[in-house]
Amino acid sequence: MAAEIVAIGEPMIEFNQTQANARDYLQGFGGDTSNFCVAAARQGGKVGYITRLGDDAFGRSFLDLWRREGVDTSGVATDREAHTGVYFVTHDERGHAFSYLRRGSAASRLSPANLPLDVIGRARYLHVSGISQAISESACDAVLAALEHAKREGIAVTFDLNVRLKIWPLARARAIIDATVRYADYLLPSLEDAQTLTGLSDPETIVRHYLALGPRTVCLKMGGDGVLVAQGESRVRIEGHKVDVVDATGAGDCFDGAFVARLAAGDSAEAAARYANAAAALSTQGYGAVEPIPRPHDVRAMQSAS
Repeated sequence: MAAEIVAIGEPMIEFNQTQANARDYLQGFGGDTSNFCVAAARQGGKVGYITRLGDDAFGRSFLDLWRREGVDTSGVATDREAHTGVYFVTHDERGHAFSYLRRGSAASRLSPANLPLDVIGRARYLHVSGISQAISESACDAVLAALEHAKREGIAVTFDLNVRLKIWPLARARAIIDATVRYADYLLPSLEDAQTLTGLSDPETIVRHYLALGPRTVCLKMGGDGVLVAQGESRVRIEGHKVDVVDATGAGDCFDGAFVARLAAGDSAEAAARYANAAAALSTQGYGAVEPIPRPHDVRAMQSAS
């Protein structure tokens, strides 16, 4: 069965500190677009992934994860000359911080030459991320080739800025991301990322800036303050849910996956954002990017209780 929703990017094995200043780490799974795929699949989406894995135990564990979650892996290749990426999450009174071991990873060797265009061509939605563009020049070129193909085939594009200035400089990030926004039908930035790139602070000014670049919908994710959904002159502010946050790793990715899954199911952008807002809140109540991603009955229960 062909995937209706396809993402392209880098999966990473996660080691998440279980408490502040502890030496114990919980092994899990991460990588923004992989998190997206799992979140969309758990909400009932027909999802596929495009990436490259190392020929190693971590790569094989990802294949097992995606098969368990129902994510199609026909767009996943094994690279015998590179490793699967790894990152660590540490926690302190300021929140969570990330340390990456990703240079030269298999996913960074994505390129237009090894891009499975047939997988993209069968989809209705293509999801991309600024991180997928930042990990290498060839991966950036692969994302742009995927976007061009999606536009030719009439496939809707969803895009999360996901700014990581540790892996590319601000000037390059701004130039590439602004160019990519012009391909997007649905833009899904966090407030922090949008502020970093634009230098703007006010949410209304930010969504106006991005709508002017071409997307028909901007969902500005504001953490505990909820989501601002902007379409043309329409603005809908969705309040955040009050939860006891344990670990916010991957919450934005959970929002993205839940949002696109609900779009694919026929929801309006506003209804999809309301659902995704609840799903993202629930995902912060456990450690790791993947394990706490909720199922639909839990999301609906939170929405009903609000």
